[in-house]
Amino acid sequence: MITLSRRVIAACALAAALTACGSSAGPAAPPPAPAPSPTVPSAPPTLAAGPAGLTPVFEHGPRDAGKTVALTFDADMTADQGPRAAAGERFDHPRLIGTLRELKVPATVFMTGRWAEEYPDQARSIGRDPLFEVANHSYSHYAFTGDCYGLPTVPEERMRADVERAYQAFRTVGVPAPMPYFRFPGGCHDRRALKALTPAGVTAVQWDVVGGDAFATDPDAVARQVLDGVRPGSVVVLHCTRSAAPTTEEAVRKVVPELRRQGYRFVKVSELIGAANGRG
Repeated sequence: MITLSRRVIAACALAAALTACGSSAGPAAPPPAPAPSPTVPSAPPTLAAGPAGLTPVFEHGPRDAGKTVALTFDADMTADQGPRAAAGERFDHPRLIGTLRELKVPATVFMTGRWAEEYPDQARSIGRDPLFEVANHSYSHYAFTGDCYGLPTVPEERMRADVERAYQAFRTVGVPAPMPYFRFPGGCHDRRALKALTPAGVTAVQWDVVGGDAFATDPDAVARQVLDGVRPGSVVVLHCTRSAAPTTEEAVRKVVPELRRQGYRFVKVSELIGAANGRG
């Protein structure tokens, strides 16, 4: 009995050892690898608040950080233009967006909430294309100061709400992740407007090169104006509303290859702001 018990104990010990170290079937399988941590997208770069906490204003990127240039396009529609569009006047510019895609030109589109509501399919298409980024051009395209190219004026107490209403319009039509950048209609702003928008947390984006395409009829003249004005870090303002800027697409076809020939690289506004932050 004693001998049998010892044999049983020895057999159990051997079985335990084989189980712990792996049997003749091969080494034990390694433990499963931990699941990768989810990638958290970085927040878009913005500028720090200006003097007295006012909304910061960005006009161009660093001049000494390489030959980069940002083409920006205003997709604007004033609230009282809706009936004109319904009557057949078109404010979209699909050929221009197609040309930017064909030429592989990154761009920033400053879109009004009204434009997004009028053209939701195009707004979604632009917003979901990694070549582009969508930024805020107000909801109504009313001016934020008086005497701004004849535009109606947003009352000071409604300025922030107008900007936030545009972001809500983007969400409603399915534009993903619009940028925290705002372009004043007409570029018109003052201290009062900058203060009113401080709680919105946006960076106001202006420009240093005026394309001159609004109501222009000569694409060569628009192209020359852009080419004459561009410097490293420039922000160019153009439009993508066909009735108001019918020559823009043709001008872009002239501008892009020439600037590339000169060694320029096209970027989005976010890259220029990021570069400016790096120079902080």
